[in-house]
Amino acid sequence: MSQAKEWVTERYGAIAREAQSSCCEAPAPAGERIGYRREDLAAAPAGADLGLGCGNPVALAGIEPGETVLDLGCGAGLDVFLAAARVGPTGRVIGVDMTPEMIQRARANAAAAGYTNVEFHLGDIESLPLPDASVDLVMSNCVLCLAPDKARAFGEIARVLRPGGRIAIADIVLDGALPDALRGDADAYCSCVSGAAPRAEYLAGLAAAGLQEVCVASEADAAELLAADCCGSGARAADLRGVVTSLHITARKPSEGD
Repeated sequence: MSQAKEWVTERYGAIAREAQSSCCEAPAPAGERIGYRREDLAAAPAGADLGLGCGNPVALAGIEPGETVLDLGCGAGLDVFLAAARVGPTGRVIGVDMTPEMIQRARANAAAAGYTNVEFHLGDIESLPLPDASVDLVMSNCVLCLAPDKARAFGEIARVLRPGGRIAIADIVLDGALPDALRGDADAYCSCVSGAAPRAEYLAGLAAAGLQEVCVASEADAAELLAADCCGSGARAADLRGVVTSLHITARKPSEGD
């Protein structure tokens, strides 16, 4: 396992164990600060919302009943549970996370709330434990920026999507140069800062993986959000303003015959 993955596993394992959203205190319900509606958060199992992420990919996804949905870096399962309500009993939502403690927490949340259309798997988003062409939609919330090999992760997304399948992603990209002090900093990496890719590189990577109609649906400066989450590195919002941006991205895999 790479050093970056070790950092991420340790950090998010601790969050799962301690049921805290970050190294700094966030308002509750924590998910409201990144775009979730209070009523959706109230409908999710208690303990699913850890305040992690940089947006709300579920709101972007246009999920239909009966679909099979994959959530990359599912954490305690918030997006999985929100998607499960939309796919209904004939659909299925799969969560994948490489942190054992997160998977344990997500499974416990599902069991306590009686979900029957969700499943959670321990796995790496650079090598997904799913067959080819098996899902209609791939979601992710501020997770691909943590992947050391983003090209491989993008390729895995394209592999598991069915022809015509689509993505709905919230993630962090760079629109400027990071301060030197944050480069190689474990806390800044785990807080989605120093592992983020430049915007053009990120969007080109999705296209290079075989996805088309890559579109930035919305964007917002992420300086305040990420400075709070990586406080252990000493980063200030002023250091990150105009540098880190939260994007909501959609794209689709070509249909057969495209």
